[in-house]
Amino acid sequence: MPPTEKHNVVVTLDRLLEARHMTLTELADRVGLTLANMSILKNGRAKAIRFSTLSAICEVLECQPGDILAFRR
Repeated sequence: MPPTEKHNVVVTLDRLLEARHMTLTELADRVGLTLANMSILKNGRAKAIRFSTLSAICEVLECQPGDILAFRR
């Protein structure tokens, strides 16, 4: 897929953060990412995510990867 094409994977971090009464800044600090990089992920502009990052987010939010990522047609 060329880099300019859109993908169908959506990030649902907003919903999880709200449910856990956590800010994006707090999540970034606890995961060890910069706020800028966490914002890129949250807003669906990330081109990739490392499994170690996904694992850390899941551990902090006590969720599964499918709670963070969804495929939409």
